Amino acid sequence: AERADVVLLFFDPDKPGTTGETLNILLHSLGGMDHKLLIVLNKADQFKKIHDFARAYGSLCWNLSKVIPRKDLPRIFTMCLPIKKNPDAEEGEDTYDTSSIASGLSDLHQTRDDVVTEVMKAPKRRVDNVVTHLNDSIHLLLMHAQIAQDVQKKYNKLVWDNRVQELGSLTAGVGLSILGVYAQLPMEFTGAAAAVTVFGVGGLKMFNNSKLNDAEENLVSMEELSAAFQRTHARQISEADEFTASVWQRIRENLQLALKAEGLGDYPAVSNREMADLRRILEEEIPKLRRLASPTHFGSK
Repeated sequence: AERADVVLLFFDPDKPGTTGETLNILLHSLGGMDHKLLIVLNKADQFKKIHDFARAYGSLCWNLSKVIPRKDLPRIFTMCLPIKKNPDAEEGEDTYDTSSIASGLSDLHQTRDDVVTEVMKAPKRRVDNVVTHLNDSIHLLLMHAQIAQDVQKKYNKLVWDNRVQELGSLTAGVGLSILGVYAQLPMEFTGAAAAVTVFGVGGLKMFNNSKLNDAEENLVSMEELSAAFQRTHARQISEADEFTASVWQRIRENLQLALKAEGLGDYPAVSNREMADLRRILEEEIPKLRRLASPTHFGSK
């Protein structure tokens, strides 16, 4: 599907998108491909009554709304294939079945022609699909980097807090031991101070490591990742940006798996300059590519 220029998804009247397999394909395999997806309700001429058609069409819309995170559903091409009632009918005679509502929906045949036209335009849409795929990939990468950066900042703060505690304890213990030497206190005191320092710092480090592991497990949980998404995209959430919500739905599981596999301490960090480069590509380079791909749309000759 990623290599295709046009993707047609056909639904029949008997099962208008009610199967779990179909919904799973729309949610996972065809996610982010709205720009080249054509949804077709085929064989509409088989409906005997108009309320049967309305029920099937409404059922299809209801099921699509569960897997397409958009306020407005994409266009559904309602069409039929021409079926001759009498194969031996002469030219000029009525050759189409008139026993169903197809006889009252003349635009079904026009819609079929529209679908064929869209398919025949596939070669011309190739460049635009490549640019759209690039735009989609940059959005995925940028959100991935932003949320990972937010989680890493919280993790790094915990790491440095632990290091400060350990260094403070070590400094206090070493200072106490040196004070005992300079004050010519009994060697038992100096030795005890050194031993307490070693075991104390060692125990503190083990405790901090255990606490850090628990904190890391919590930070890569879906609840904390969702909280990071809300922090990094507060404006888009307040504006009910459907595209941002759909991008988050697509990356959340992969992001969690990547963070768990690499570990927050070893996960590659993204610099602010690299983040700025990604935003520049979205705001400047991709619009420029679209103008180059479709110059006539912008008044160029």
